[in-house]
Amino acid sequence: MNTLLLVIDMQKAFINPNTEYLIEKISNLINANKYNYIVFTRFINTNDSIYVSDLNYYGCIGEDKELVIKPDNHKVIDKKVYSSLNSELKNYIIENNIAKIYLCGINTDCCVLKTAFDLFENEYDFYILKDYCASTNGIEKHNNALEILKRNIGNKRII
Repeated sequence: MNTLLLVIDMQKAFINPNTEYLIEKISNLINANKYNYIVFTRFINTNDSIYVSDLNYYGCIGEDKELVIKPDNHKVIDKKVYSSLNSELKNYIIENNIAKIYLCGINTDCCVLKTAFDLFENEYDFYILKDYCASTNGIEKHNNALEILKRNIGNKRII
């Protein structure tokens, strides 16, 4: 049974005083060699995206889209939406016979949440590593997202 650590959007654009502690914490988790596979996701924004037009969000267009943890030989999947569960990740999961997925990264109240909902609805066996996730908007938003997740995907998936 293979396990996957999915490191969601650990990018310069999302590092602030509310999230910076995750760099060392997730790096240590990666170095602990607890998982058979590690995949990093990277949000790529464009000037003509809905994030710019509707939310006035210009992050992740330039150098700030770069990962703050070196992926080394691990796979990096670029995405243009909140969810990390795209066809590339689905194929990776199948090809590597992944049985359990563990989520960490930024933002608990956005990309982690959307990825968790998509994994749940597609019946994957997954868990959110709550102490390895954070929100750029602070601990309150992080905790609110965890409560929403507990209600909608179950307590057992939040570890």
